[in-house]
Amino acid sequence: MSARKQLVVKADDFGFTPDVNRGIIDGHLRGILTATTMMANGAAFDDALRLALATPTLDIGCHLVLVGERSLVTGKPYPLTVGRLLAALARREIRPYEELAAQVRRILDAGIRPTHLDTHKHTHLAPPVLEAVARLGEEFGIPWVRRPFDFPLQALPGSVPRLKRLTSSALGLMRRRFHRVLERHRCRTTDHFAGFQITGRFRTAELVQLLARLPDGSTELMCHPGYCGETLRGARTRLKESRERELEALMAPETRAALERHGIELVGYAGLR
Repeated sequence: MSARKQLVVKADDFGFTPDVNRGIIDGHLRGILTATTMMANGAAFDDALRLALATPTLDIGCHLVLVGERSLVTGKPYPLTVGRLLAALARREIRPYEELAAQVRRILDAGIRPTHLDTHKHTHLAPPVLEAVARLGEEFGIPWVRRPFDFPLQALPGSVPRLKRLTSSALGLMRRRFHRVLERHRCRTTDHFAGFQITGRFRTAELVQLLARLPDGSTELMCHPGYCGETLRGARTRLKESRERELEALMAPETRAALERHGIELVGYAGLR
């Protein structure tokens, strides 16, 4: 009998720094990580590409970036925050389709066939970015798009700050329009999503608890593993030491045992039913 629960464990930021890249590969080869999304404009893109081509079992997608990195179209830096990005979009200073299409093409031109799309800082919740992402998914034949709406985690109150839970609930208000846009462009999502509320604050115990509460159907678990080396320490990100804790959780024998105990099937996007 096939598993009622399918889980895609997906790491963001492949191409951010070499120590993040190395952590993602170890999370796949030594842990439960099944997929990752590549930053076409990341400083360590070439290193990520080398590792991706050497690791064909790792499912690769596109981590589309409009915050904090540089444009592949103009060479100019993007806004540093989501708030500044939204203001720039409102002033039509950034054309999201052209920017993100250049990122997808760089990954394709490098010989990678991406299976899924997501965005840095979940910026595809903004209507013009969502429209661009869905259009790219349809045009390039990349059917899967992240749905960044966590399933409820009230059972893990100690791991999820109140503000984070409230933010997650507020994001859920956008759900209906989000799915209408994806359906119009024939894009697909997993049934469920997890990881937003516990980003940067989960260890093995929290991951095991989350797996115990995984709903039936398909779920994407977002994670940010890596090694906190000198390059990452100097990078502009709040996720530093926490990446090592997430990597340890992905590789822990207790995590693997929880998957077996709860009948959870690990898959990449090609394996989703």
